[in-house]
Amino acid sequence: MRAGCVVGLCSAFLSVLCVVWGEKSDASGQGSCEGGGARCEDVDLEQDRYTTARAMRAVVVREFGGPEVLKVEEVAVPQAEGKQVLIKVSAVGVNPVETYIRSGTHNIKPPLPWTPGCDVAGVVEEVGKEATKFQKGDRVFTRGSVTGAYAEFTVAEEDTTFRLADRLSFQQGAAIGVPYMTAYRALFHRTHGKPGETVLIHGASGGVGLAAVQLAKAHGMVVMGTAGSSEGMELVKKNGAAHVFNHREEGYMDKIMAATAGVGVDLIIEMLANVNLEKDLELLARHGRVGVVGSRGRIEIDPRLFMTKECWVIGVGRDTEKELGETVSALYAGFTQGTLTPVVGREYSLEQAPEAHKDIIETKAMGKVVLTI
Repeated sequence: MRAGCVVGLCSAFLSVLCVVWGEKSDASGQGSCEGGGARCEDVDLEQDRYTTARAMRAVVVREFGGPEVLKVEEVAVPQAEGKQVLIKVSAVGVNPVETYIRSGTHNIKPPLPWTPGCDVAGVVEEVGKEATKFQKGDRVFTRGSVTGAYAEFTVAEEDTTFRLADRLSFQQGAAIGVPYMTAYRALFHRTHGKPGETVLIHGASGGVGLAAVQLAKAHGMVVMGTAGSSEGMELVKKNGAAHVFNHREEGYMDKIMAATAGVGVDLIIEMLANVNLEKDLELLARHGRVGVVGSRGRIEIDPRLFMTKECWVIGVGRDTEKELGETVSALYAGFTQGTLTPVVGREYSLEQAPEAHKDIIETKAMGKVVLTI
């Protein structure tokens, strides 16, 4: 008897070089963001990683387009191989880059069908024959997925799977991968933030922004943040920013300069470079640095701003293996000690994935957008 699944796998990387958020990372990335998809076809079970013994619900993209192409289907549950783990998913983080890939406008176009997502939190269901770090029942989160995260089960590599601190919920676990790993890399590996320096988180009310606020404060930096609403400003202040500004208000840059006594800020973490990068250069102190985390287009900049400030604009890419070890150790300490706490914003069901994709782009950021399974 012949049955099984043909697998469409992809890797979506959340790295940035200056103005585009995308490369194998992750972001973010920025972290790492990988997705996959499965559909039933006439192939040998022995030659396929999927089994028809169990079925699950998953979001499957069969054509690039708007949020409406995100459709829930019943597909086969994947199996963990080698040094992989099968995770029963409780929550999934939704990242902006997944909307770009879904639309077909990203420079990476995964083979279809494709299941989006990389930030999963859940419980280990089974492990591959060569996996040694986890066992069934362990609470974990990921920064990548082999088979896609918008699903009831996902397969992840053992090396991109990490233990979830007991004090955190699964929804909070789904808000760790891209946001915190991106923020840590941006602040410390790329722009080399130091205690006592002034940092501006330009767009601080979203998942990465709030993670950066918490990390910078814990590191002894003077934290400034911006948001686009009074609610967002209150959230940023609550998470540790000493000064908060509304970036939709005319004259907010003057207020930032006044808060620094006209000197400017040492470091900026930028979430929307195509809109703000020239503003960032004007806000920097001499020899300041900008870490570019996100962008949705191009921007034209006067090079004289670089000359007068002798500043740096630095793209935020993917951790090396050594850097990843440092990042995970630092984050786990913060999560267990209580200095870091992921902020979950709007929650959606798997069937509401199209709405989540629409809202993450069109509405003001307020914590991490999460799908609950």
